[in-house]
Amino acid sequence: MISWQEIVLLAALVGSALMAGLFFIFSNTVMKALSTLSHEEGIRAMQSINQVILNPLFLGSFIGTAVLSLEIGVLAVLGVGAFASHWFLSAACLYVFGTFLYTAFRNVPLNDQLEDVSPEKAAEFWQFYLRTWTRYNHHRTVAAVLAVILYAIGLLHL
Repeated sequence: MISWQEIVLLAALVGSALMAGLFFIFSNTVMKALSTLSHEEGIRAMQSINQVILNPLFLGSFIGTAVLSLEIGVLAVLGVGAFASHWFLSAACLYVFGTFLYTAFRNVPLNDQLEDVSPEKAAEFWQFYLRTWTRYNHHRTVAAVLAVILYAIGLLHL
């Protein structure tokens, strides 16, 4: 029978995998597609994406996985049951710091700047935004993928 601890760990793994996939598709496809548009079209498209993505399903997955990972990390440090594993602690840290907080302190501020960019600076900022936002997105993609791998390894060792 599956334990509540395994359910929490599986949920964190699935949430991390969802975010890894989302970030990957942005790095691999969406940002490349937006870079082919004029700066006016690209900015409008990304602003629309930034508004649409703030929906309950995305926020529930993104924030919910952070909450689960934070809980797992604390329980791992305290040595509680199945959570007492360096695999789970490492996965939780990667998600919380490398995905969730990284997004809050890197990608979101760029999105806020994009929302407020003046028409005079739009073309120059759009090139900076594409380069910088995508680089930051690569970082959080790697963090989310590594979290998935470490959660899976930890679950295999239960």
